[in-house]
Amino acid sequence: MKLRTLAALAAGTMLCATGAMAQDAWPQRTVNVIIGASPGGDTDFNARTMARFFEEVTGTSMIITNMPGGGATIATTAVRDADPDGYTMLFGHTGHLIVTEVSGLADYGIDDFEICCIPAIDKGAVLVASARSDLTSVEDVVERTKAEPGSVTFGTEFGGYSHLQGLIFQNGSGADMTIVDTGSAAEKIAALLGGRIDVAGIAYGAIQDYHEAGQMVVLGQPNEERNPLLGDIPTFAEQDIDFVMENPYIIAFPKGTDEAILDRMEEVMQQITEMPEYAEALEQGFRQPVSFLPHEEAVERLNEIREAYMPYREALQAR
Repeated sequence: MKLRTLAALAAGTMLCATGAMAQDAWPQRTVNVIIGASPGGDTDFNARTMARFFEEVTGTSMIITNMPGGGATIATTAVRDADPDGYTMLFGHTGHLIVTEVSGLADYGIDDFEICCIPAIDKGAVLVASARSDLTSVEDVVERTKAEPGSVTFGTEFGGYSHLQGLIFQNGSGADMTIVDTGSAAEKIAALLGGRIDVAGIAYGAIQDYHEAGQMVVLGQPNEERNPLLGDIPTFAEQDIDFVMENPYIIAFPKGTDEAILDRMEEVMQQITEMPEYAEALEQGFRQPVSFLPHEEAVERLNEIREAYMPYREALQAR
């Protein structure tokens, strides 16, 4: 018994030492950050902003690899199947790792990755209407669809996060819209400007200029409380609409990545979120406040979101 105890203690000491060495040694070379989105959007912006400050903190660079398409499943599959050596990382959000599972686009989810942390939360999303639609408020949307169900078109990417936005908004407001597959954020903007769709969910930073020019009308923000960086835009809750969708970003690694590497990345990300320059970059880029959740809180939040979205599984898959 004594020999077994000594052996166990020795093995535990060796494991701790190995973990400490892995944490201290990482990163030794460029980290490949894969995102399931095109350049220029809010996910790409958040990943590139993180990468810039990551290099300041660690002295090591990150390269951003854009893999759009398939509702981000091309990107998530690439990370899932990568070598778990700490040098391939996913920067995504709940649309990429939860909504795709709920919608059936992917047969895997958050449990198939090593979740590191939530580095940020998208509180810059809004629902907007094209000025050509003559919709000026949520009340207009509800009243028009009551009078003529399906007469308001909601542009989305089928099976993706914005598709779920449309479904939850409909459920909370009672609006009976026609949900159409428009494509990416850039394609949604073009469709709104051209009057080909009436309403869409999109990052405020991407449409601010069109809003200020009178080409789009902001209907509300789906945050639990107002994001003050969006200015005088009411939440849907303030308008008696049951519609809250705050979208956490996710840092994840392939299953089997050394826990010490995950801890080190979490530590670096927390340092980044404490830098005033980082907060300023988020505000200027997408009117996004700083948010951060460490591993345990992140996993808890993501599981809560997954549970809340699962009731929409059938509707998301009926496309």
